This record gives sequence, C-alpha cells and structure tokens, in this order.
Amino acid sequence: MTVIKVAILGFGTVGEGVYRTIESHADDLEAVLGKKVEVAAILIKNKQRERNIRKNILVTTNFEDILNLPKLDIVIEAIVNKEPTYTFLQKAIERGCHIITANKEMFAHHGKQLIELAEQNNVSVGFEATVAGGIPVIQTLKQLLKINRVQQIQGILNGTSNFILTEMREKKWSFAEALLQAQENGYAEADPTNDVEGFDAFYKTMILSRLAFGEEPNWQDVEREGITSITSELIDAAEKLGLRFKHIASISNERGQIQVSVKPALVGKENPFYHVEGVENAVSVHSDIVGRITLQGPGAGMFPTASAVIEDLVYVCLNTQKDRSFKVEDTAVSDQQRSCKEELWFVHAQSNYFQSLPSNLIEQTFKQTYIIRATKREVEGLANQDKEISYFPIVGEYQTANEDKVLTAQ
Repeated sequence: MTVIKVAILGFGTVGEGVYRTIESHADDLEAVLGKKVEVAAILIKNKQRERNIRKNILVTTNFEDILNLPKLDIVIEAIVNKEPTYTFLQKAIERGCHIITANKEMFAHHGKQLIELAEQNNVSVGFEATVAGGIPVIQTLKQLLKINRVQQIQGILNGTSNFILTEMREKKWSFAEALLQAQENGYAEADPTNDVEGFDAFYKTMILSRLAFGEEPNWQDVEREGITSITSELIDAAEKLGLRFKHIASISNERGQIQVSVKPALVGKENPFYHVEGVENAVSVHSDIVGRITLQGPGAGMFPTASAVIEDLVYVCLNTQKDRSFKVEDTAVSDQQRSCKEELWFVHAQSNYFQSLPSNLIEQTFKQTYIIRATKREVEGLANQDKEISYFPIVGEYQTANEDKVLTAQ
C-alpha cells in the first residue's frame, strides 16, 4: 500500500496538534484516503527539549535534512513570521511537495507567489488554517465560487480581541484587566499588538479578499483599527441601546471596487455576530444565489487549527485541482466614494454638542450616546469640532430599544 509521507515544520501549539491528530486518527485517514499517512520528520527549534515523538521520526533543527528525505509528499508549516518559513515552503514546492500552511502573516504577504510557484511545479497549496481556526471558511468559499458570485464577506476573525470585548462587557472590566486575563489564559501573547491592533485580522482579511475576488486593495488604503480605544463606558452605553461591540473585518465588491475595513463596529440582536462570544470566530458570506450564510466556531487552539490543517491534507490528497491564481491589483476606493455613503453610527459625546443637531439626523439617544444616520464625512466633521466624540459604525439591522422601529445600516 502506498504511504503518504508528511513533514511538520514547527512543534508549537499547532504543529503538535497536527502530529497528535495524525497519530490518533490514523485509521480514519487511511479509510478516507486509501493510503496510510505517516509523519516522516518534524522541524524543531531546540533539540534538547523533551518531546513525546515516536523514535522512528526524524526530529531535526535543519530544514535541509527534511528536504533530503528519500520520499516526501506533503510539508505542513506551523511556524510564525514571514521568514524563514517562506523560503522553506518555496524549497518544498521546488522539491515537488504539496504544502499546507497555518501562517497567516506569511501567507498574506507571499500567498500569491507560493500559489504561482506551486502551479509551475504541479503541486497544491492548502491554507485553510490561516483564517478563522477550525471554521472551514476557505473550502466553503472555494465551493461557493464554482457558481455563486460572492458580494460581501464579514467576519470576527480574531479570538483574542473578541474575548477581551466579551470580558469587558460581561465582567465590567477595563481593557487592561481583560487583556491580562487573555494573557493568563494563553489567548494573547506577551506583546499583544498583532491581536488588539487588528494586524492579525487584517492579514486574514487580505487572504479572504484574494480568494473571493481574485484581488486585494492597496494595503495602505485599508482602514485598520484595533480595539484599544474601546472603554468600559462605551461598552456600557452600547449595551443600554441593545448593541454590542465586535471587531469586524469587512470585504465587499461594489461596482468593481474592492472595499475592505478591519475595525470595531456595533451589532444589534438581529445580527448573527451578536452572540459570538469569547474566543469564537464567525464568518458571514453573502453571494448572489445562496444568499447569506454564517459559519461560527473556535477561532484558535491546538485541535481546532489542527482540524483545519488535516482537512487541507485530505483535500490535497484527494483533489489535484489547483487553486485559482491570485492577482494583486490596486483597487482602492477613493476617500470621496467612502465618505459619501450614508450609514448608521454609534456616537458618544462628553459634551451636549449634539443637542444642536437637526432632529432628523438623530434616530435614538441614551444620555450622551446617539444613534445617527449620516455619511462618514459628516461624522468626521462632528468629531473635528469636538475632540471628545467617539464614533463607530453599526453593522446590519438594528432594532431600537423600544422595538417600534428597525433601522438598517447599508
């Protein structure tokens, strides 16, 4: 019987999870693939550290040892940072190996080049684990794209930020207190910048944009904002109006222009993201035939992410069809186009300045918090006049607190 030989690069949370899953589900994999899957080698950082790895597996700190194996079919990469991982995967492809990666930062920067190189060498690239952990959003999109035209994708793509916002609301904690809890639970790194400033979600959003629309906007033109400006006072005011803060990535194709943002927004009870709590992730896809579907599940962790890698492994072994090529074009929407669209906004002011606004702009108020319908330019103009104003968009439908009116954010 033919054996599928696999190498795993990295033995941290994800790499170890992949190894344990291959070991524990060996019979299931063999039943599905008709072949036995064997881990042939594992790349590690520190050879002195004790690890529970079978003795017949090559454990090495030198990637060249792995490339020199007499038989190697698939290389699974579960390291961090752009290098040396990008170089490792290039060499693996040139060796004739299929590759699977869980590295969203590296793949956001170099996914296009890896897929092009894979096509030249007649191998496949799996990247399910780069977005939303255990949620099968990549394969779902690939399936939809066969016939459906995707119009919009929105998602909660970072479990750490979602956990912090949940803890702040439920336990009335400050941002600092919730962040510390996230670090103690192992959800946030000692340096949490990638998560709380939105970089992690941004990389995932770029990957989704390329897959769904074949292109991405100029990175410098994407509105990226983290959650560090959200205070307990803002969360409490939002809750009084039936709204919850979520960190939402949004991608849409409007008249041939790709619009992308990664920023805090508010959702009402009618929005599927309203009940996405803790470290959960969720992705909502709107396409022309099926309409809107929402996927929800664990966004990180050893086995949820390992599950995504194993699904890629099965897909790579069973399906030789290549992924669609990515092309990167400058499709940034002009500031003027962005600013002229009317939206719903949650606005919190320290002063009584808003009392002078025309009443037809104000939909609902609570103390110094206002729900208004206005363009982004109008809201920015208000904030320029009063530096203590905080404002955030409302996503989807919002039912007013007295339930006599439903407002829709376009």
